Amino acid sequence: MSLAHGRPYLAIPGPSVMPDAVLRAMHRASPNIYAGELDEITASLIPDLADIARTKGKTAIYIGNGHAAWEAALVNTLSPGDKVLVPATGRFGLFWADMAVGLGIVPQIIDYGRSQPVDPQQIEDMLRADKAHEIKAVLATHVDTSTSVRNDISAIRAAMNAAGHPALLMADCIASLVCDRYEMDAWGVDVTLAASQKGLMVPPGLAFVWFNEKAAEVRAGKERVSRYWDWSPRVAPQRLSEYFCGTAPTHHVYGLRAALDMIKQEGLEAIWQRHELLARAVWAACEAWAQGGPLRLNVADPAHRGHEVTALSLGAPHGTALRTWLESKADVTLGIGLGMETPEDPKSDGFFRIGHMGHVNAHMVMGVLGTVQAGMSALDIPYGSGALDAAAAVMAEA
Repeated sequence: MSLAHGRPYLAIPGPSVMPDAVLRAMHRASPNIYAGELDEITASLIPDLADIARTKGKTAIYIGNGHAAWEAALVNTLSPGDKVLVPATGRFGLFWADMAVGLGIVPQIIDYGRSQPVDPQQIEDMLRADKAHEIKAVLATHVDTSTSVRNDISAIRAAMNAAGHPALLMADCIASLVCDRYEMDAWGVDVTLAASQKGLMVPPGLAFVWFNEKAAEVRAGKERVSRYWDWSPRVAPQRLSEYFCGTAPTHHVYGLRAALDMIKQEGLEAIWQRHELLARAVWAACEAWAQGGPLRLNVADPAHRGHEVTALSLGAPHGTALRTWLESKADVTLGIGLGMETPEDPKSDGFFRIGHMGHVNAHMVMGVLGTVQAGMSALDIPYGSGALDAAAAVMAEA
């Protein structure tokens, strides 16, 4: 007998759960890509996308994933031989640095490991030492999906200003956009990037880059950018195809319009509060379980945890065993321990992640926590008592 009958729940940190309104919006025949409502709907996305990034800058949309957004940000502002500073707090910060290497850009990586946030003072010191201003950009990850570490982007800008350094500040908000408070203009970010499949609640396939006037001036000074990645025609289109450098991602446009309508209706402040409360409920349960067993939160200080994903250690092979039990017995899918390999645990079998981003509410999170506890019981993994009560007490604050 299995309990895995009924509606499955994808509790991974992206792709996130898609609302029925988004699915309905996408469930239609292909539209005309040369004239009509698709052109109007696409134009309507731009101001709303700028609003969620909290910027008066320009918005470029690409058909691609988060890696595409990384590349778009890099090729529009940097050239082979340029140096960038990459304070990495997990796998995705390191991947962005590797993307730079592939473009002939030279990264200086500060690797903070997998549980600690960026140290702004170290960034300030390194930029002060760069007397010739060879470093052209700082590539910072707001929340690294692999570790759930959240970095203080405004503190990084303050460090750059204190050093008097002209480098661009780029922020990877692929995991965090809409889920965690983010203020592009107020925090002094020059280039922001994100993707559609997490807080925006749309299938993977759209990448976004927002940039301010300073970044636009850097782009204007470049001799050339490849036709596809060049953001200039995308932000000043004369026709629908110029938004996307070709055929529009038709059904993604309809889905994104529905998602942005939902975000506008709930309000960003309310969405940020909802994510914070649900994250604290997850943490309360995990802290209770940790009192009587091997489970540990990857990030010790709640101030440095993202509100959209929680990375956890259970010890090998329990992480993989728990994920397997939940998926096969309860139809709940948890995230793998991505990039958490150690010599003792080369396949990250001791780690897992709980995604709580986008279209999530109290009963969805409580359901995940209840099935996690059921799985630990079934697998004879010891854990402390009172976890679900602790999570419910946090929910009651709403």
